Amino acid sequence: MRADQLIVNVNVYNSSYKRFEPNNVAVLNGKFMYIGPGGPELLEADEVIDGQGKYMIPGLIDIHLHIESSMVTPATFSHGLLQCGVTTIVAEPHEMANVFGLEGVQEMMAASRETVVDMFYSIPSSVPATPMETTGGSIEIEDMDVLLATGEIICLGEIMNYVDVIRDPDCKTNQILRHIRQNYPDLVIEGHTPKLLGLDLHRLIYAGVDSDHTHQSIEGLEARIAAGMFIEIQEKSMTPEVMKYLMEHEVSQHFCFVTDDVMPDTFVARGHLDHIVRKAISMGMRPEDAIYAATSTPALRMKMTDRGSIAPGKVADYMLLSDICALAIERVYKNGRKVYDASEPYEQQRSSGQFPPHFYRSVKLSSLGADDFVIRVADAGGNDRVNGARAGDQVHSRTEAVRESGSAAVPEEDVFRCRVMMVKDGSTFVEEHIAQVKAVDGELQWEGSEYGLIATFERYGMNGNRAYGLIGGDTIKRGAIATTYSHDNHNLLVVGRNRADMVLAANQVIESQGGFCVVEDGQVLSMLKLPVGGILTEEPLTEVSRQVKELRSAMLSLGYVHYNPIMSLSTHSLAVSPALKITDHGLIDVNAGKVVPLIVD
Repeated sequence: MRADQLIVNVNVYNSSYKRFEPNNVAVLNGKFMYIGPGGPELLEADEVIDGQGKYMIPGLIDIHLHIESSMVTPATFSHGLLQCGVTTIVAEPHEMANVFGLEGVQEMMAASRETVVDMFYSIPSSVPATPMETTGGSIEIEDMDVLLATGEIICLGEIMNYVDVIRDPDCKTNQILRHIRQNYPDLVIEGHTPKLLGLDLHRLIYAGVDSDHTHQSIEGLEARIAAGMFIEIQEKSMTPEVMKYLMEHEVSQHFCFVTDDVMPDTFVARGHLDHIVRKAISMGMRPEDAIYAATSTPALRMKMTDRGSIAPGKVADYMLLSDICALAIERVYKNGRKVYDASEPYEQQRSSGQFPPHFYRSVKLSSLGADDFVIRVADAGGNDRVNGARAGDQVHSRTEAVRESGSAAVPEEDVFRCRVMMVKDGSTFVEEHIAQVKAVDGELQWEGSEYGLIATFERYGMNGNRAYGLIGGDTIKRGAIATTYSHDNHNLLVVGRNRADMVLAANQVIESQGGFCVVEDGQVLSMLKLPVGGILTEEPLTEVSRQVKELRSAMLSLGYVHYNPIMSLSTHSLAVSPALKITDHGLIDVNAGKVVPLIVD
């Protein structure tokens, strides 16, 4: 009997029994053909690899992530994943879908077809995530049918607008759920259900949403598993109590590990899904159980019957480890072919033009000026800026009226109760706080208060909407930051402590067709250009990592206090994440699912 490859003298991970067994492994036509004691005397092979007693485990499988979170293209992402032992992913491109709709998803899929890592896709189910924001595109039911016809879709991506699913039977998301369950009954449906419990949780599961990847508590974890939900554990859920629960209860079939969002500098410094597995082991989980949660259960969840274990007929994706507890990766193989060796150079070639030309021209905003960062009391009650009217176009203040009449008068002062977005380290949730802010001649004096200004500008040329709010807590104390990397709508978001710096930061991002800019006292401290849809770069991962590390440092230098200031800032416009966020429609009370005014009556 012949084989293409024979790996001898290895400790092979057996997924069925969650244990290692000394064996030999044969690969034929890119699949495992034999696992057992037989060696060269039993099988002739074109290539014989001496495993030298190393550990052999399946390639890791990440079933919930967003490539765009790493700010790089699929080709670059694949390059980074291979050295982490990740050979299969399920990506949800809802960030690119928010920028370009169906075409955004199709082009991400096209860019993934030649990658070494197998990239399956989920359909973005919530684009836009809510009706309270403007995006560059949407994903409608007919678009889903087009995508499903490709055969490259593996699931319906996370249902984010859980509030409407529960409260509005006729909402778009419920229409999608009914369509999928009726026409594609075997399609996996993913969920996003932060803090949901009791009847609301069960109603969501009844609607077809049977997984959750958000931050878990013991109460929520138990309630979800008891109700039949599958749990996807990302790093922020890996608290000592949650890990203890997973280790002490027979729930291995009900959860897996995922990354969701990994920043470029973290990717390079710590790894990807391998970092999650390593951390689980360091927290006391048996290596065999941690590996199972990153290989077998994710494959089972996504009905990938051809992978996830080292067994006859399965895809020959595997890695050789020198230390199982440290998950020390020496070599990675994809379809039986070596794709990474820690002892050999591993460099990425630069590339460009991977997307259509108009993907590099998606920011359709004119330059902004100081007047664009003024909050007028007359507008703050509705906080929607009347479909993009510039600040200078608003009703004259009392001072201007007096100036026109030629008379003199003392400036009129007043104090208003205002909603403030309070940033808190350790979470991307933003709390609502009511504060008193002085106004002079009808303009809120935010520059003279303890709060900063947060503003967002619709950047697709759809309606010119803009909205304003106040921000405090663990955010910047000076300078300004601007970005188009603002989940999920990716409009231009600007946070600052003075108008001049906000203008400079905003215009730098506009001129660069997207990215991040950090400014202090008229000086640009950091500029990360993201010209592909305003959210991605074609630079190599190591270069992006360096730039993001610099960006993170610059944000912290402005007084930002957060474990991940980039993710914190970019989710200020995420209208499905509690509790007070901002979009181009205005301030959003996420829990109530409605736009609320800046000034409280």
